Amino acid sequence: MKEKGLSQPGFLARLVGEWSGDLATFRVVWAKAMMWIFLVSDSFIFGCFLAGYAAARLAATEPWPDPSKVFALHIGEREFPLLLIAIMTVILISSSGTMAIGVYHAYHRRKGYTALFLLLTALLGLTFVGMQAYEWTHLIRDLGFRPWGNPMGAPQFGSSFFMLTGFHGLHVTAGVIYLLAVASRVLKGVYDRAGSYVGVEVAGLYWHFVDLVWVLIFAFFYLF
Repeated sequence: MKEKGLSQPGFLARLVGEWSGDLATFRVVWAKAMMWIFLVSDSFIFGCFLAGYAAARLAATEPWPDPSKVFALHIGEREFPLLLIAIMTVILISSSGTMAIGVYHAYHRRKGYTALFLLLTALLGLTFVGMQAYEWTHLIRDLGFRPWGNPMGAPQFGSSFFMLTGFHGLHVTAGVIYLLAVASRVLKGVYDRAGSYVGVEVAGLYWHFVDLVWVLIFAFFYLF
C-alpha cells in the first residue's frame, strides 16, 4: 500500500512550495540558488580532478616533467618559462574585472555599458581559449605529448594535463557562449522588461568561478 503523503498529486507542489518559502525567507532568487548549487557540485568535480592529479604525481615512478620547461615559450633564441601561461592567466583574471564592471552597470540598469563589458569579457575568454588551443597544438604536434605518455618523463603528466585543462577549457567555452547569450538578452531589453538584471549577476557568478578554478590549476599544476 502506497503511503498517502507520497502518492498524492500535490506532493511535488507542496515540496516546491516549501522550497520556495525557504527562498523567500532568505531572499534568494531561483536562478541564483540554482547557479550556486551547480557551482558547488562542479567544485567537487574539479576537486576530484585535482586530487587525482596529486595522486598520479605522487605515484609516478618516473621523473615528473618540469612545467617551466614543458610550457616555455621560445622567442628567437631565448626561452621564457611559463610566459604563455602567465599571459593566459592575466587575460582570464582581467576578464573577471570586466565581468564585475558589467555586473556593476547591470545593477544601475545601464543597458549599453552592461552589454559592452559582457562582450569584452566574452572576447577575453575567447582569447584565452584560443591560446589554450595553441598550447595543446604545440604540445601534441611539436613535443609529442599524448594522454598516455610523453618524451619528457612520467606518462601520467599528459593525462593529468589534458584532463584538467580540457575540462576547464570546456567551461570557459561554455561561459563565452553563455555571456554572448546574456549580452544579446541585455541588448534586446529582456531584463529591462522583466525589471531585474539578476541574469547578469548569475552569469557573473559562473564566470568568477571559472576564473577561480583556473588560478587553482595554475598554482597546483604549473607552479609546483
